[in-house]
Amino acid sequence: MTDTDFTHDPAAKSWVESANGHPDFPVQNLPLGIFAPGGKGKRGGAAIGDEILDIAAVADLLDGDAVEAAKLAGQDTLNALLGCGPASARALRRGLFGLLTDESRAGKVRPHLYAAADCAMHVPVLVGDYTDFYTGIHHAMNIGKQFRPDNPLLPNYKHVPIGYHGRSSSIRVSGAEVTRPVGQKKPAEEGGNPGFGPAARLDYEMEMAIWIGKGNDLGQPIPIAQAGDHIAGMSILNDWSARDLQAWEYQPLGPFLAKNFHSSISPWIVTGDALAPFRTAQPARPDGDPQPLPYLTDAADQKSGAFAITMEVLLTTPTMRSAGAEPHRLSKGPMTAMYWTAAQLVAHHAVNGCNLRPGDLLGTGTLSGADDDTMGSLMEISRGGKQPLELPNGETRAFLEDGDEIIMRAYGDADGAVRIGFGECRAVIRAAPEIRS
Repeated sequence: MTDTDFTHDPAAKSWVESANGHPDFPVQNLPLGIFAPGGKGKRGGAAIGDEILDIAAVADLLDGDAVEAAKLAGQDTLNALLGCGPASARALRRGLFGLLTDESRAGKVRPHLYAAADCAMHVPVLVGDYTDFYTGIHHAMNIGKQFRPDNPLLPNYKHVPIGYHGRSSSIRVSGAEVTRPVGQKKPAEEGGNPGFGPAARLDYEMEMAIWIGKGNDLGQPIPIAQAGDHIAGMSILNDWSARDLQAWEYQPLGPFLAKNFHSSISPWIVTGDALAPFRTAQPARPDGDPQPLPYLTDAADQKSGAFAITMEVLLTTPTMRSAGAEPHRLSKGPMTAMYWTAAQLVAHHAVNGCNLRPGDLLGTGTLSGADDDTMGSLMEISRGGKQPLELPNGETRAFLEDGDEIIMRAYGDADGAVRIGFGECRAVIRAAPEIRS
């Protein structure tokens, strides 16, 4: 597990004035991403306040291992940098922290800062594989009750981290529009023909993205005690879902077209080192729940393998935006809703010898809390569409309509630490394309 160091000092200030007191990107954060300044190519950057630092451009101002790490950040993805493991990312973080807190270095660094508002953001890595888990036990209970009121959880849920392989090619960065998917739907009556057309029950899912850094060889499991060293950092993830398509196709092999049409991520990877102050104990399992099998059990991971991260989802409709209304918050909840830790997900994913690679993405699954105002999907909030949500302007929503925009935010907050955030993950729904035979 990562310890805190001088880069987490709450008294530290940056000469980049917008960083001091910034809700997401103070100097104690320095998340990594891929950006393109106006008229220039893609390269690695670090968010600092309202600006982005071109990392490779300041490589010659750094020392030791930070120099090579900064040069790796000059590529158009962060895969190579993340694949070097936590020591390389740590050296880079410490070096950048020094540059951005030392006023005497400002003159040489400032030319390599760009206003974030003037830059285009990109998916930070080339995502080779994407696996979405189902770790939110309250979400699993809420969904299960809609279909199996007397037995909402399947027998395996508390024994094994459940997941499915998603579609990496349709992962897009925050701001990219989501086209309403088209597909088959469950027949209206038993034995009838399936329907076909645009999804009518389009939903969001409030999740976190776990990025793999250092990989493992095929056939070589990752021990639970070492799993944390394979996690490069985290972002926000919205795994869009077409609930009506899902209801028809998910048996017997699980999600397919209902999930693979689009997944949105926030552009910044908040590193494991930046998250160190927000590590917390994994919530104890309720009495009577089975204990994890030995390959998923590690005392240190249970002591500090969860994260004090708060997530929230907001909605704006076309009518709200036309009226200048503020986004309406749909839910707000804790990442500690995970029934399994991030390290347990990594260890389980690789226990059969599966080779994880730098830039692979693991989704946590929808992280609903125990209360109604923490539900992480409209499927839960509207009780499967039976109880539409009423918005402050009188509009109602059971599921998302064309023109609606979902905004997700997340931040770490803990006593004795400076709050850090993940930026935003947002997208507008656009109408489905016309399907011609």
